[in-house]
This record gives sequence, structure tokens and C-alpha cells, in this order.
Amino acid sequence: MTIFSKIIAGEIPCYKIAENERFFAFLDIAPMARGHVLVIPKIEVDKIFDLDDDYLAELLVFAKPIGRAIERTFDCNRCGLEVIGLDVPHVHVHLIPIHSADDLNFTRKKLSLSPGEFKQVQRQLTEALGQGA
Repeated sequence: MTIFSKIIAGEIPCYKIAENERFFAFLDIAPMARGHVLVIPKIEVDKIFDLDDDYLAELLVFAKPIGRAIERTFDCNRCGLEVIGLDVPHVHVHLIPIHSADDLNFTRKKLSLSPGEFKQVQRQLTEALGQGA
């Protein structure tokens, strides 16, 4: 069982942003920027292109309103989307507020946010999605 499956199961706490029967979105705990969200399927699949076509398409459709909420909420030119998939063997898409392509450079130092700062970002995004806190 991956760490992401444990998050979905509630065994590991997270700052949840959105969820439906097939997907789960939560704040990255080592964010590139405030508003960095991970979107994952609820099934354990290691590589994104191993998802069946419907699941892959639905993943992007699920991520779309979150990306728009990120753009409305945080100072950025757009919401960048990155798929790397090396750290956790469970498909995950990074949604990150960016100003340039360099903002998607994962070798850069990550932010260190306090629990209160994570809760504030969570509240901002869930409110932007119309879901409350």
C-alpha cells in the first residue's frame, strides 16, 4: 500500500482539497509554492500512462476546477501541471501556481509551511472551489 493509498484511507492525515469516488486532491507537504496540490486516482497505479483512457481523461477533468481555483487564489500567471512520478509509485499530478517554467523545477528548494499556513491555503482553495473549509 502506497503512502497515497494510506492518505486516501485516512491512515495518514492530509490537507484535503477535493474528492470524488475516483480521485483525491490534497496539498503537497513539500510545496514548490503556496497552493501546490497533488491530484491522485484512488486506485494504485504506478505510471500515468498505465491508467486506462477513461481514468486518464477523468483525472484531468477532476483537476481542471482545482487548477482554476489555484489561478484565482494565488498570485501566478497560470497553474502549471507536472507529472514526474518518481518519489511515490502511485500516479500523481502536481498542480502548481507558476510565473515561469522555472517554477516547475523540482530540484529547487521547497517551501516549509506551518500547520496554520497549510490550513489557510486549504481554506482558500476549498472556498474557491465553493466547498467551504
